[in-house]
Amino acid sequence: MEKRLPPVIQIGDVLVSMDIVTEKFCCDYAVCRGICCVEGDAGAPVTMDEIAEIEDSLDIIWSDMSAGAQAVVDKQGVAYIAQDGELVTSIVNGRDCAFTCYDGDYCLCALEKAFRKGESKFCKPISCALYPIREKKLSDGSIALNYDRWNICKDAVAKGEKDNIPVYKFLKEPLIRRFGKEWYEGLETAVAELKKMGWL
Repeated sequence: MEKRLPPVIQIGDVLVSMDIVTEKFCCDYAVCRGICCVEGDAGAPVTMDEIAEIEDSLDIIWSDMSAGAQAVVDKQGVAYIAQDGELVTSIVNGRDCAFTCYDGDYCLCALEKAFRKGESKFCKPISCALYPIREKKLSDGSIALNYDRWNICKDAVAKGEKDNIPVYKFLKEPLIRRFGKEWYEGLETAVAELKKMGWL
C-alpha cells in the first residue's frame, strides 16, 4: 500500500502545511532583486503592534522613501484595510510597498535597512520575513501556515531545489522569531519522526 503523507503537522496550536516541509525554496536576491516588494495588488499583512513600530520608525526611514510613498503615508497612514478585510502596509500606484527603497536596480526594505544599520529596533513585518509562508488565523483560534506559490519566486524555487533547502529550513530564523525556539525544535522533531517512519 502506497504511503501518503499527512496533510499537516500540528505543533501546539499551529498547523503546518506539509508543503512547507517538502517544497524547496531559497531567495536568490541577485536574480530577483527584491521584486516581491513591488509586485502584487496589496501591501504586506501587518498587526496593530507592527503598525505602531512602523510609525515609530518613520522619522528614521522617511528620507529613504520615495516622494510618492511619502505622499501616500501622509494621506492614509502606514497601513490600510485591503478588500479581504486584512490590515496591510500602504502601497504606491497600486503595487509598490510604501517602504521600498532602491539601491540601483535592487529593491530594499527601508525598515530592514535602518534595522541592519542599527538605527531602529524594528526589522520589518513578520509576514514579510516569513514569505513564502502565509499565516491564517482559524475560527477555533489555531493558526494555519501555508506555502504560497508565486511565479515571481521561480528562481528561489530553483535555487532551493539546487541547494536542497526546504522552506521551513530557509525560514528558520523568522519562524523562531514568530513562534519561538522551542516550537521550531518541535517542528524539526516532527520532521525527523516522519523521515524515520519512511514518510519523507
